[in-house]
Amino acid sequence: MSGIRYITAILFSAACLSSCKPTKKPIEETVVQTLPEVEVAADSEANTAYKGSVTKLSDLVHTKLDVSFDWDKKYLYGKATIRLKPHFHPVEDVWLDARGMEIKAVKLINGKDSIDAAYSYDHDSLNIKLGRAYKNNEEYTVFVNYISKPDELKDLSGGQAITSDKGLYFINADGKTPDKPKEIWTQGETQSNSVWFPTIDVPNQKTTEEINITVANNYKTLSNGLLVKSENHPDGTRTDSWKLDKPHAPYLFMMAIGEFSIVKDTWRGREVNYYVEPEFEKAARKIFGNTPEMIEFFSTVLGVDYAWPKYSQVVARDYVSGAMENTSATLHGNFLQRDERELIDETNEDVISHELFHQWFGDLVTCESWSNIPLNESFATYGEYLWNEHKYGREEADIGLSSDLNGYLREAKSKQVDLIRFHYDQPDELFDRHSYAKGGTILNMLRRYVGEEAFFASLKKYLETNAFKNVEVHQLRLAFEEVTGEDMNWFFNQWFLNKGHAELSISYNWNAANMSQQVTIEQKQNLSTTPLYKLPLDIDIYLANSKRRERVILTEKKQTFEFRCESQPQVVNVDAEKMLTGTKEDNHSQSEWITLYKRGPLYLDRLEALKALSKYENGTEPASVMKSALNDKNRKIREFAITNCNALLLGSDSLAVKNRLMEMAKSDANSGVRTMAIDKLSENFSDQSVIDLAMTLSTDSSFEVMSNAIELIGNKKPEAALTMCKKLESESHRRIRAIVASTYAKFGNDDQFNYMITNFNRPNGSSNYMAVQSLGRYLVRCKNPNNIKTGAAAIANKYSQFDEWYIRLACVQALTTLSESLEDSIKKYSEGGDVIHSAELLPIKNEISDKINELKKNEKDETLLKIYNYKN
Repeated sequence: MSGIRYITAILFSAACLSSCKPTKKPIEETVVQTLPEVEVAADSEANTAYKGSVTKLSDLVHTKLDVSFDWDKKYLYGKATIRLKPHFHPVEDVWLDARGMEIKAVKLINGKDSIDAAYSYDHDSLNIKLGRAYKNNEEYTVFVNYISKPDELKDLSGGQAITSDKGLYFINADGKTPDKPKEIWTQGETQSNSVWFPTIDVPNQKTTEEINITVANNYKTLSNGLLVKSENHPDGTRTDSWKLDKPHAPYLFMMAIGEFSIVKDTWRGREVNYYVEPEFEKAARKIFGNTPEMIEFFSTVLGVDYAWPKYSQVVARDYVSGAMENTSATLHGNFLQRDERELIDETNEDVISHELFHQWFGDLVTCESWSNIPLNESFATYGEYLWNEHKYGREEADIGLSSDLNGYLREAKSKQVDLIRFHYDQPDELFDRHSYAKGGTILNMLRRYVGEEAFFASLKKYLETNAFKNVEVHQLRLAFEEVTGEDMNWFFNQWFLNKGHAELSISYNWNAANMSQQVTIEQKQNLSTTPLYKLPLDIDIYLANSKRRERVILTEKKQTFEFRCESQPQVVNVDAEKMLTGTKEDNHSQSEWITLYKRGPLYLDRLEALKALSKYENGTEPASVMKSALNDKNRKIREFAITNCNALLLGSDSLAVKNRLMEMAKSDANSGVRTMAIDKLSENFSDQSVIDLAMTLSTDSSFEVMSNAIELIGNKKPEAALTMCKKLESESHRRIRAIVASTYAKFGNDDQFNYMITNFNRPNGSSNYMAVQSLGRYLVRCKNPNNIKTGAAAIANKYSQFDEWYIRLACVQALTTLSESLEDSIKKYSEGGDVIHSAELLPIKNEISDKINELKKNEKDETLLKIYNYKN
């Protein structure tokens, strides 16, 4: 799942700490927003009970569902026929999870016969008496007639990765929200599918599946497996019958219903379909088109073919996470839906590869308990790396690896827990940067340690041995041990079953007397909470005309390694494969860093060197390296050089650097590099050549370039930017409307109020987050009290209409900022003796403050309540 990572992606590319993927970057704008950090108590693990795998009394065998819907009531009418068998010991009853249902009837099925069963139900659990004891060589079948009422649940909860757990979602059910489709979709992870069908809702169960979905004829349906039959009825409805004859976990069951366009593709003759809103039908192959190649690559590199009869992907409105790897049918949040022009700036291909890799790691082989969720999420995160490495090369893949490591290290400042952890409060806590980002870097470290062939042979062994089964981390270790012949407890104990990371300090000494290079490495991490690591490290030794690699094993707190050399090395590169999960304090000289930049083969070598050289404020050689980095082959190196070229702009090369920045802004292959070049030009130059370039770029095909170019014009000539945006007010594209609103928010005045309020009140889809932010900032610039009052009321009134908690948070943030601005204005007016303006603004300010308190008081979402309480 693309959960935390991706909700921060989705959330804040405005998407997804990945299902998933507490994913990477997110909503559809590329402006990154930051949520408040909520610290985790150091002893939080000690305060929670051990949570292992749920004891299996009965095993699910087959689940058949017949479902229909009442859109007005937001009800699902269901009939579940569930075949089970005792796991080992005889059973006389069965407990099914069934949250918030109305149970109409319960029966025992014996062939064609059925009898009423004795049962009890307490809102969450359904206990059915079987009438006799069944042994583990006998199957039994129960039937439940029920109504699912997800919007009437009393005990809803959610977290940052998966923001709601009501399982079944009716979107725009009354059809009253214009330009928003009516949809029904489900979200099962972690224990939410039992809202819409009774089951044993734990990850260590697996069952085959049939589901018959009855809907009006205008709707398309999607579920697990294949569509085996569609039957039209005289009343204008249709029943679609879906069937999956291979077992999978109950949390991976899914439905999606809507007026989708279906774009069809294939892989080895199997269906590969993309379900999108009609507006995005033409772009669907641009969004998802690499999927067949991904399936082929993963099948080949793993040595295990894709196991399911089809693969479909659907995009849903108001989704509660980043994406979800339902078996053979992944559900994505709306942020993934972009037209061809929007795809210039962001493809979210990492989300697509992440969820697809789950079809092996999570769906085919499933963690037996949520404590083992890294066996799903760490692998899916590393699946992103493998795809990028295959398709775009290691340079690109290492960008993601570095981002993952840095994301984990940021989280580690306030939270360090075991990767496989058995002590937690709610499962959502596990969908963090440990399970995603850290776990992905650990798998990379494992790959670099055992080598390519052994790594993928071990994964093949793991998948084949445990196909359609549940696993814990030891099964992964045993697969690696069987393939490599090495006891791997040391690796798994320190990385999977322990907390923290390595913190290394490295120093160097050349011994001219015996022609040897000494490398001293010290582990500086707190050994009272973090292990003393056994660390395999590759060390590259660069001589004038050659390079050699040595592998060392660090086992002590402080260790010195000595290497005979024919001459003094130009630089020694410790952790040359960049496989370390941790930090390094590398005590190189300036000349050594320059050599590493010039001779290091990896993106991460050059980035490491540039970061060190950027700290040298003076010196022609570091400046020369930074200048050359503006032409580096890697987009992130070019971005880093742009950010850190200020010294160059003050030196004798300033004109050449300026010209290079203008060239990059105009024609770099990557739009992210272009936007950064525009920003750097805006920071440092005001001459007409820069403004003329921005005028040219203000109509660029990249929305990000267009936006930054208009902002540059606004910074230099605000009236020119306002005039330009006035001409764009008739444009209907959501991104252009967002650019206009953002420009008015930065440079506007009361003259643009009608556009801003009209834009805010019209449906903005996944741009709602930015629409709230822009209107909030704009109102701070307004002077007309009526405009301020009307705008604030618009934000407050729409608060409850937003299903996404982070958009409601943006509303409160906007109103809070406005209230604080009004308070400052009132104070200035009062101090200046302007009683009239002060008296005019005071009741508006008080009204806004009261509204903020009311919105917070009436909020039910647990994530928001935590943030509000944290702030208070």
